[in-house]
Amino acid sequence: MKNRIVSDEMVYAGAICKVHRVELELAPGRPIPRDKVEMSNAVVVLPVLADGSLVLIRNDRFAVEETLWEFPAGKIDGPESPQQCAERELVEEAGYAAGNLVRLGGFFTCPGLTTEYIHAFLARGLQPRRQQLEEYESIQVQAVEPNRLAGMIRSGELHDAKSLAAYLLWRMREEGM
Repeated sequence: MKNRIVSDEMVYAGAICKVHRVELELAPGRPIPRDKVEMSNAVVVLPVLADGSLVLIRNDRFAVEETLWEFPAGKIDGPESPQQCAERELVEEAGYAAGNLVRLGGFFTCPGLTTEYIHAFLARGLQPRRQQLEEYESIQVQAVEPNRLAGMIRSGELHDAKSLAAYLLWRMREEGM
């Protein structure tokens, strides 16, 4: 990497992130200010039911003041592995346990600003469980046919980046790409 961090000051530590004010040196003697948001890594899970339909959730997202269509997802807690987190989030948010969980890949969410990396998983062999929502969560679960989901993406009805990325990774796997 050509850019070098020459100063790093944590200016805020919150419940889910830390914000740093950093200076990058692009060339000798030319520092430029940047913000860096340090976040835990996370997972997104693409659940497929036996009939081929996909499990989506409707999740209230206060930051964008919208209820979004998403795949189940969440941050990795403490010493938890990405797979353990995926298993936990699938039960908590969607009310399913996976008989088979396969890693699809991963991606940085916004590498110009945040450290967050999301691991994407495919879940099959789903068994119903009771949702285990946090007290602040309001999540509804709905199974959607793949063609309907593709239409939701085309129309912009589903516009959550982690869900779009997981869908792309899944389609690439399904098509042998």
